[in-house]
Amino acid sequence: MIGLQEYLIVGALLFSIGVAGIFLNRKNVIIILMCIELMLLAVNTNFIAFSQALNDSAGQIFVFFILTVAAAEAAIGLAILIVLFRNLKTVDVSEIDALKG
Repeated sequence: MIGLQEYLIVGALLFSIGVAGIFLNRKNVIIILMCIELMLLAVNTNFIAFSQALNDSAGQIFVFFILTVAAAEAAIGLAILIVLFRNLKTVDVSEIDALKG
């Protein structure tokens, strides 16, 4: 049986991969958004693991709120990406300051 420690290790690895992806790749907006989603997935894994270990459903309910925020973040991020690509023909993050009005 998989215990709480293994879930926390997996969550920590996912979160650290997401943080490393953000810091190592600061040019592509799509990869930055995927790394943020990976970090949210790691937090959800920890919430579910603690919820199961403590026999409390509050963590599982909170995961639904996080998934809602993640879906909204993905939709808004995609809209920003489309506007950036239409105006500048690139998805380079360093070009975003050119959109200032």
